[in-house]
Amino acid sequence: MDYFKFHEMEIYWLVGGHTALDGGAMFGVVPKPLWSRKYLVDEFNRIETPTDPLLIRYQNKNYLIDASIGTKLTDKQKKNYGVLTEPKLEESLADIGLTVNDIDFILMTHFHFDHAGGLTKIVNDQIVSTFPNATIYVHQIEWDEVRNPNIRSKNTYFRQNWEAIEHQVKPFSNNLKIKESIEMIHTGGHSNGHCIVRLTQASDVIVHMADLMATHAHQNPLWVMAYDDYPIDSIHMKQKYLMDGYKNGVIFSFYHDAFYRLIKWDSDGKEIVYSLKRGAEPIIKGVR
Repeated sequence: MDYFKFHEMEIYWLVGGHTALDGGAMFGVVPKPLWSRKYLVDEFNRIETPTDPLLIRYQNKNYLIDASIGTKLTDKQKKNYGVLTEPKLEESLADIGLTVNDIDFILMTHFHFDHAGGLTKIVNDQIVSTFPNATIYVHQIEWDEVRNPNIRSKNTYFRQNWEAIEHQVKPFSNNLKIKESIEMIHTGGHSNGHCIVRLTQASDVIVHMADLMATHAHQNPLWVMAYDDYPIDSIHMKQKYLMDGYKNGVIFSFYHDAFYRLIKWDSDGKEIVYSLKRGAEPIIKGVR
């Protein structure tokens, strides 16, 4: 399990399983000859996209950012979504002496199935909460759409991922400071209620970009996913946080990246000055 010590915070990346998604969908209108130079692609035009939640241990509390693809998908769904491996959340937690009962807060960047699937699980043919003691934070706009999806979003907001945990959800408007050092920031773009997460320790900052920048290869502000509901908003918000990040030495964190956990670029955004690479080798072996 990958680990990063961030001052008083301990950050672990749980084993959340892997999906293999269409590269064209993941990079939108960007031509394949461009994006394939930056990210491995297989013979089926798929790229590897892990769904690894971040566990943050801080001041005797345990925080999760998102919850993986989960283990409830049907065989047909696994095939359609290119599920290569399933999550091992409980095993990951056990490796550091925790159980699902020890999670205090879950910060949901949004509720698409590959982020929210692990919130619930099947026990004795019943769907139950995976983390029964956690308060689950999500933006009010997102929560409203989760429960009343439109013709497009109903294909990703699955009822089985939220009904059993509805009583644990605490929606918020605007932005939310859970602590002075942990903030959820509303961006929209990927979904109307999408959020990123900002972690602050002393003068150092990590910004978890979630699906505003799914992988390091999405660094160009114009490179947004075909899955984005509001791509112009994604472009504007990604540009804002990247430009600010370059200037102020921010470290960026990723949810779907098969190669990097963390990256800090120079003040021009051209060179990587620090990175934490993913410990496991990528499953998809292709050509960049």
